[in-house]
Amino acid sequence: MSVEPRVNDQIRAREVRLVGPEGEQVGIVPLERALQLAADVDLDLVEVAPMARPPVCKLMDFGKFKYESALKAREARRNQQQTVIKEMKLRPKIDPHDYETKKGHVVRFLKAGDKVKVTIMFRGREQSRPELGYRLLRRLESEISELGYVEAAPKQDGRNMIMVLAPHRAIKTAAVARGAGGGAREREAGAAEAPSAEAAEPVGGAGE
Repeated sequence: MSVEPRVNDQIRAREVRLVGPEGEQVGIVPLERALQLAADVDLDLVEVAPMARPPVCKLMDFGKFKYESALKAREARRNQQQTVIKEMKLRPKIDPHDYETKKGHVVRFLKAGDKVKVTIMFRGREQSRPELGYRLLRRLESEISELGYVEAAPKQDGRNMIMVLAPHRAIKTAAVARGAGGGAREREAGAAEAPSAEAAEPVGGAGE
């Protein structure tokens, strides 16, 4: 089933609420008048809100609109594919040195634009002291606040307590840009050093 809006002669309403190309409100006009205004400025009349009464139509370049929408959808899919969730496991009574090591991994993951699932593992009598895990997660949250934020607040899941951290948008954008730039540089270097095309092995993700 097509989900594209009705355009120009496909519009069936007798009158429409017209919006100009810059978003200005023209008002309710007969369909014939709206089509004439679109023709006068060499634009399309596009039904953007068919369920409204009367339906809302906007003057726009429909071909350009479809092209830009496709680009945005492709970019959204690309960003979704690049979102990786790493996992970091800690114990509630973790050694200070081990904590700093684990925190370093979390920092590295966030800088790379990845989300991090932080899991506190309770064993034995530790299960009766969930506040130990909660304090540890809150400490980690405060110490990485410049890089990320809590996307999913700490919650108990059986014997574990889980919190999900996500990079700030600026950090994520910078990581994506670095990845794109690095890929371009690698392709240029490969083309200069090796005229024959060879398949490059994919770079593995960062481990703990």
